[in-house]
This record gives sequence, C-alpha cells and structure tokens, in this order.
Amino acid sequence: METTNARKLRAELKDYLDLAAREPIRVQRRAGESFVLMREDHYAALQNEIYSLQRRLLGMTQAVEGQGTVVDPNFVEGRIKARSRAKKGKPA
Repeated sequence: METTNARKLRAELKDYLDLAAREPIRVQRRAGESFVLMREDHYAALQNEIYSLQRRLLGMTQAVEGQGTVVDPNFVEGRIKARSRAKKGKPA
C-alpha cells in the first residue's frame, strides 16, 4: 500500500487518484491520523464482505446455542420444484 501525506496528496491529486484506481493509498496527517483512499466499488465490496461474514458468524453462533432451525433438504428441494412448476404454469 502506497503511503503519502496530505500536502503531497493535494499537490499530486490526479496521480494519486489514478493510483487509487489500482490499489488503496494510505494518507497520514502530521498528528498521526491515517486515512485510506480507494475506489468506491472496492470499498463497497469490503462492506459487503464484512456484512456476509457477520451473518455467517451470527448463524454459527445461533447453531452453537441451539437456536437454529433444522430444515429437511427434501422439503426444500420439493418447494424449489413446486415454484419452478408454478412459473411454467403447471399445477403443483
């Protein structure tokens, strides 16, 4: 990850935006604060991954605590087939 300071970022903004299209850039202030400059779609993908991991963790926690619901795979398969037939206009 490329690192720069705020003054250099302002002076060379176009170059850093071009670089940020390929990889995140760390921007550090004198006070020690750090920020990351990256493409919006990369940021959205990271948020989506975090959300997905949180849901999986919640699901695992519920399963360990016995709060999950046991679903018969045959029941699920039958519902999928019934929906498919309904979409084609066939009777269930």
